[in-house]
Amino acid sequence: MNDTVRTGRLILVPALITLAVTALRLVGELMHWSPRFFSREAGGAGAIVGIVWLVPIFGVYFARKLVAAGLGPAGAGRALGMAVLGLAFVPAAIGLATAMKLSFMAVLPILAVVSLAGAFVAYRGWPALGRVLGAYGLAARIPVALLMAVAMMANWGTHYELGPPNLPPMGLFTKWVAIGLVPQLTFWIGFTMMVGAIFGSVAAMIGGRARSGGPALAPAGRA
Repeated sequence: MNDTVRTGRLILVPALITLAVTALRLVGELMHWSPRFFSREAGGAGAIVGIVWLVPIFGVYFARKLVAAGLGPAGAGRALGMAVLGLAFVPAAIGLATAMKLSFMAVLPILAVVSLAGAFVAYRGWPALGRVLGAYGLAARIPVALLMAVAMMANWGTHYELGPPNLPPMGLFTKWVAIGLVPQLTFWIGFTMMVGAIFGSVAAMIGGRARSGGPALAPAGRA
């Protein structure tokens, strides 16, 4: 079985679950259900129903599957460190941009590049997991990007069509690219790969201790 088929099969059920949560979130917002679960504020305001909370869960799930298949990291500690390092790029970039008082449109490309760079660093710590998380991220975020385009055109009043308060006036397509397409395919893909790798690496470390009775996971095969 080649890597493409393996990855596709591995992410199929998680991708379908994620799509179902996205659909539930949309219905909840359209029906004006509890904002605690289905917030319609910009960014979603940490609503309980949302696909962002699935990233740690599936990070652990993918990691356990890969380790069981002999595709664990060369070193779980190194994989964790690389993931944390990659994630650290993002708040550092945001802090610098805030200090420089850059506009949203100036921050957007910086955040996009930094997110992808951080994702690459996390990927290098455990390439097998990085490939799976990247594929899952695309499966999770492409539908959201498309949904945002429809929501903006229909003006549904959901969080899918809202940008930050300082978003300048712009046409529909430009707005979708700025708050939909680019963030979903850069920042959120990076988030999925980095955060998923952190939780997956911790799961690999814990699993290694449980099997060996020792303090660390021994190499489980090729990365």
